[in-house]
Amino acid sequence: MRRSGLHRQHGKQGAGGGGGGAKGIYAKLTIAVVVLLICTLSLLFSATIGGNRGSLEPSEINAEELWESAKSSGWRPSSAPRSDWPSPPRETNGYLRVRCNGGLNQQRSAICNAVLAARIMNATLVLPELDANSFWHDESGFQGIYDVEHFIQKLKYDVQIVESIPEIRKNGKTKKIKGYQLRPPRDAPIEWYTTVALKKMQEHGAIYLTPFSHRLAEEIDNPEYQRLRCRVNYHALRFKPNIMQLSESIVDKLRAQGHFMSIHLRFEMDMLAFAGCIDIFNLEEQSILKKYRKENFAEKRLVYKERRAIGKCPLTPEEVGLILHAMGFDNSTRIYLAAGELFGGERFMKPFRDLFPRLENHSSVDSSEELVTNTQGLLGSAVDYMVCLLSDIFMPTYDGPSNFANNLLGHRLYYGFRTTIRPDRKALAPIFIDRENGRTAGFEEAVRHVMLKTNFGGPHKRVSPESFYTNSWPECFCQVSPKNPADKCPPDNVLEVLDSRLENKVTSDPETLAEKNSTSRTER
Repeated sequence: MRRSGLHRQHGKQGAGGGGGGAKGIYAKLTIAVVVLLICTLSLLFSATIGGNRGSLEPSEINAEELWESAKSSGWRPSSAPRSDWPSPPRETNGYLRVRCNGGLNQQRSAICNAVLAARIMNATLVLPELDANSFWHDESGFQGIYDVEHFIQKLKYDVQIVESIPEIRKNGKTKKIKGYQLRPPRDAPIEWYTTVALKKMQEHGAIYLTPFSHRLAEEIDNPEYQRLRCRVNYHALRFKPNIMQLSESIVDKLRAQGHFMSIHLRFEMDMLAFAGCIDIFNLEEQSILKKYRKENFAEKRLVYKERRAIGKCPLTPEEVGLILHAMGFDNSTRIYLAAGELFGGERFMKPFRDLFPRLENHSSVDSSEELVTNTQGLLGSAVDYMVCLLSDIFMPTYDGPSNFANNLLGHRLYYGFRTTIRPDRKALAPIFIDRENGRTAGFEEAVRHVMLKTNFGGPHKRVSPESFYTNSWPECFCQVSPKNPADKCPPDNVLEVLDSRLENKVTSDPETLAEKNSTSRTER
């Protein structure tokens, strides 16, 4: 009916003459132009009063949904080999010793690199040495932090590992092999290990690489090598049972009252001095930060306003609270703080505590003597790491040069795309600066607008400068029904296949058979 009516109307105009029709069309076009002009002026006016934030569309973040893991899009963690992966031969080219420097998480990345370097050179890896950390003054060593037996067992398909270089007998004398000391270039390519390092190993029987932090390139065009790094990081490196039990006890106590969030509040003296963000402190505190920077970092001209404007300053505790409040979290939210001693004291914590009073740390949840005496050492850092890994939500406040935050982001991704909140400090900086200058209108909406553009822990492409240890997708993930065959999950019996290969290699080795026969005769 509607369509025929329109036809009749057009027919009537045509019968009545062309002038009336033309006038009608002209009138309609005039109205359309006027409406378009009004809309354009309205948009310009909105942009003007909106200041430098522009026109923001209504945005929503459902805080309740963030307590659940991010969507996996069909991906699942998998670091098992997907192509031919021979087990390590009995005879290797020599022994590899490394000294891992830095804090707990820098050392963790170095251990992953050491295993890969040993695989690349067909070397026997000596249990990595952990540098007595100059900041923590902690001499726990590998055996004091990690489960050694588990580490060796989990990597049996990949490399041979010994706790120390065995002594050799020559001409009736016992002799200790001394590793030839080498300093690897930073981010050394694989070729350095297969040429320079390997040559020295074959000459001397062992090499000692020190220091060994960031001494192997992260981006390697070999997915199997990258998956080996993941096997080390997420499967072989397990903290000792006492650390695991302590961490699980804290998590159980926190979760007994519902969901909880963990925050790595990197508002500490070393990071503030490194970043050059000192103007917000009083003169005495500025003097302390300047002195620390001069003693520990290379001289560099850093202007606070410039640094902050480009997101190079750690978020203050108050800024962290304001972000969470804008996202819809309320004062009932339970928060676990992983942090050392906050610089500036309670006056910086108070605004945060006013917004979120349910703040905890490992000491407040568990006051056991073991933790109290080691809160500033590697043990305290290991417990914080595990609690943050197991928390429902994790939020780093400064994930630039922070190994703790970066490793956790990668581990939580691998652990099942667990939710992370990663504030874009550069995009948030002008919003916070506006607020400090009295321009508070639309503040929370502007914060939400920025946060909606961030990734909350789902699979995403790794883009430089993001580290492989922060995001091992897609190398260490797979799909059951992938579009790309390279992303297909390995068969469920992959470990049985590797076990079979390892067993065949052992039983076909004459020296091993001789040892077995000798043991058998002795037992009889």
